[in-house]
Amino acid sequence: MTQEVSIPIAFLFGLLSFISPCVLPLVPSYISFVTGISFEELTDDSDNKKLKKVILVNSLMFILGFSAVFVSLGASASFAGELLRTYQDIIRKVGGIVIVLLGIHIIGIINLRILQRDKRLHFFREKPAGILGSFLIGVGFAAGWTPCIGPILATILMIAASYDTLIKGVLLLIFYSLGLAIPFFLTSIGINTFLKHFNKLKKHMRVVSIATGSFLIFTGILIYFNYFAIFTAYLNSLFS
Repeated sequence: MTQEVSIPIAFLFGLLSFISPCVLPLVPSYISFVTGISFEELTDDSDNKKLKKVILVNSLMFILGFSAVFVSLGASASFAGELLRTYQDIIRKVGGIVIVLLGIHIIGIINLRILQRDKRLHFFREKPAGILGSFLIGVGFAAGWTPCIGPILATILMIAASYDTLIKGVLLLIFYSLGLAIPFFLTSIGINTFLKHFNKLKKHMRVVSIATGSFLIFTGILIYFNYFAIFTAYLNSLFS
């Protein structure tokens, strides 16, 4: 199936991963863990340039860590798709069904236990030292399989596997990573602003789950009936 690379959709999937109930409430904890700075220091309004530099550098290394894993997965999915090009019609239909099931799981209608495993922070009891440690934490975050990121990431990888070139799958995951990375980075340098708005947003986490799940179901249906290329081409025309 030849498709246009849908940058808007990939970026949107990254944003959905960030605001998912599995990630958003834990963002302050991730920032504290990655930077090695206590929550009290993070939320201190004083202008400490050295502290801000530590937050900036370690957050960027964390982002680089999970982005490296996601992009590698995208390349692997695209390569596997090239090898299985003969069976692409069957793979597309199976993938569409799986994506619909993942969307139903996120909404909460069914419970897929394999997606309930959360290993992101359990790779490290304590943060490894230095900026390399922040990179490794990012790798551990990406390698974790959670109820929210798992289905969204699986959907992106299935789409990447349907593309006819390796570069398209890689590009898709780059923009997925950006969708997750940009709000995380902005949060790390403006934690107090994040907390102020999060207290309002957390009341609507159920709505976020339903919206995310519904979007995955819609995407799965499009892929199953081979209409996803038309939909992504239309979106790309809006952003071009």
